[in-house]
Amino acid sequence: MNDLSAPYVEVDGRTVDADPLFLALMGGYGHMTAMQVREGRVRGLDLHLTRLDTATEELFGEGLDGAAVRGRIRQALGEAGVRDASVRVYVYEPEPGGGTVTAVILRPSAPEPGPQSLRSVPYVRPTAHLKHVGVFGQAYHLRRVKAEGFDEALLVEPDGTVAEGAITNVGFIEGDTVIWPAAPALDGITMLVLQREMDRAGLPWRRRVIRLDEVARFDAAFVCNSLGISPVTRIDDVRFPLDAEPVGALRQLYAAAPWDVI
Repeated sequence: MNDLSAPYVEVDGRTVDADPLFLALMGGYGHMTAMQVREGRVRGLDLHLTRLDTATEELFGEGLDGAAVRGRIRQALGEAGVRDASVRVYVYEPEPGGGTVTAVILRPSAPEPGPQSLRSVPYVRPTAHLKHVGVFGQAYHLRRVKAEGFDEALLVEPDGTVAEGAITNVGFIEGDTVIWPAAPALDGITMLVLQREMDRAGLPWRRRVIRLDEVARFDAAFVCNSLGISPVTRIDDVRFPLDAEPVGALRQLYAAAPWDVI
């Protein structure tokens, strides 16, 4: 059994050396998705494959076969000798018409982090609807807010419109309704899975423009990404309750979401 002390990498099904510099240099023009795999399963596999297909179509002019990508991930997990892992799939076009799929297998990440504190920063990701490579801006702001004692950066447009976290989606709770910011942002897979589960359970959610100076009006807030859902206890100087019952209910709903076999 591989302990994944070093990443395992395959490019178009071929094993390559996972030199740390190789991973650090994986920037440029391309896109990716990231998932947590347990026992060879992942939540929202169809959403991951759709993300890769539509982004490949937008960036390179042709789609990406989901079954082929699924096979690449399954093969990489098998060759790495693991069933639990953090998996990243990168799509590049080194030559016109020659799309490349790179699967990176890493150690599984820990469960969702604890309560999160957010510092707002004036930044919006370019082409925010894409999970593209080259994340200098959000990485820069994330490092700076962590140095100030915060856990995550809250990206805000110049006019004060809340968009998303540096590495998360952010949601707010108003009564029994989840409000997602209507602003340039990535539709995260965890967010989409949660929305789907809320629809199945008949729980209301919607999108609307949220200004930074309005966040104190909400009953609670949370962030979500591939690690799960975490309550937000603070945005700048605004405090939220740590034990907000609606956030706990959302976490339970997400925990019950089905896992798909890769």
